[in-house]
Amino acid sequence: MIHYSLRCVREHHFDEWFENSSDYENRALAGAIACPTCGDTHIDKAVMAPNVNGAGRSVDPVPPPSCGLGGCGSGMCGLSSF
Repeated sequence: MIHYSLRCVREHHFDEWFENSSDYENRALAGAIACPTCGDTHIDKAVMAPNVNGAGRSVDPVPPPSCGLGGCGSGMCGLSSF
């Protein structure tokens, strides 16, 4: 299944699911997709932001700031008093 954001010529936006991209193309050419707001069958794909899934990817933790004086644990760092 593939999800598309669609729009009619009157700029009404709506979403619809399709079996695949060919299913969308065939239904759009046949006029088988209608705007739920106005019924227009001249439908185009709207611009969509990609769905980025971060699952399975790890992100390296950001290291703590270093003062260059032996680190905050040494007691020499001015940031350790904050």
